[in-house]
Amino acid sequence: MSPDADPAAPRTVFTGGTVYDGTTAAPSAADIAVQNGRIVEVGTGLDGDEQIDCTGRWISPGFFDSHVHVMFDGVDYLRMIGTPFSLNFYYAAVNLKNTLDAGITSVRDAGGADLGVKEAVRRGVIPGPRMQIAIGMLSQTGGHGDDWEACGVEIPLFPEHPGRPSTVVDGPEQVRHKVRELIRNGADVIKVATSGGVLSPRDDPRHAHFRDDEIAMMVTEAAAAGIFVMSHAQATDGIKAAIRNGVRSIEHGIYLDDEAIQMMLDAGAWLVPTLHAPRAVIAAAAAGASIPPASVDKAKMVAEAHLDSVRRAHQAGVKIAMGTDCGVGSHGTNLDELAFMMGAGLSSLDALHATTASAAELFGVADDRGRIAPGLRADLVVLDGPAGEVGAPGELRRRVRGVYQDGALVSTGTTARQLA
Repeated sequence: MSPDADPAAPRTVFTGGTVYDGTTAAPSAADIAVQNGRIVEVGTGLDGDEQIDCTGRWISPGFFDSHVHVMFDGVDYLRMIGTPFSLNFYYAAVNLKNTLDAGITSVRDAGGADLGVKEAVRRGVIPGPRMQIAIGMLSQTGGHGDDWEACGVEIPLFPEHPGRPSTVVDGPEQVRHKVRELIRNGADVIKVATSGGVLSPRDDPRHAHFRDDEIAMMVTEAAAAGIFVMSHAQATDGIKAAIRNGVRSIEHGIYLDDEAIQMMLDAGAWLVPTLHAPRAVIAAAAAGASIPPASVDKAKMVAEAHLDSVRRAHQAGVKIAMGTDCGVGSHGTNLDELAFMMGAGLSSLDALHATTASAAELFGVADDRGRIAPGLRADLVVLDGPAGEVGAPGELRRRVRGVYQDGALVSTGTTARQLA
């Protein structure tokens, strides 16, 4: 128990449920005792001052999404151009609530949210998951984060403002300065694009971006501040460059070859697949969203290779953390990613582990949350349905019945109204 804990605080027991503990162990019947926001005991026949009846339900650690963008919800360029700048912050509050309603209690915002958004959640101004933020994504000129269009103007996905600087850089010294600026602005993680991407206008997902000396500089400066680097990396060579220079997680990982997979194993790096993202782009375009045809074509081009890469990485034993890229797709649909990962060969328990303890380790918070064990934070999700079973896309999120942070109920799982 923490030295600041109140020994007289009420002890709440979640009773009668089946517990999934965050590992790949099968769920089993158990009670969970919570006091001062922490799990204090897991077992059977536990007593307490208050009881929460979970009979017929199962309890999981709060879910993690390792890759979101809370400052927008669905890609539609004409709509984005017509949206007032400050309105996006209000939309972010809705997106965060929808994410929390889905049982996601911790997120890593991979670009867009600034320190003010994170602080609004931390201070209780708005409800939402615990946040780590990247603020922006380092991109070379002409790279995945360069918003220059062929007509000669820039149409930024995330407009610059005092809390979110431009992140287009070239050369190690520009990189050094920008990483330090992002850290000054509150970044918990540094994000880089070491390859082209699907939604950016003038690049190719199969091409590597940045050179080794530039990536090494990012990692060095991040390490000096005690944080990690995550890499948007779709191209094979871009993946290898990131791993070779100490990047902690590969986001997307669309074109993995056997050498890249072995490099990830040797380095202990994570794969954050985001299988959700290209599906969302294709579906949005089919529904009439304003998305450049080239981006839709790229989303279709990568789909088969993406699934195959995740399958082979999992079979080889690469560590996987769940991430969706929600923002590209709708917030609140995050748990659909687990079904997509199962389509790449993960079992239900593998997918759940990627969404709990494995992601907590990636975030660097495994000693605080991500498992159901004494001493850890009581971020919990209560769900209907077969314990530890993910089901088809859409099924798991519809079974969320209670979301708890520090043992306090913060959502009953009802998806918040999404603004048009």
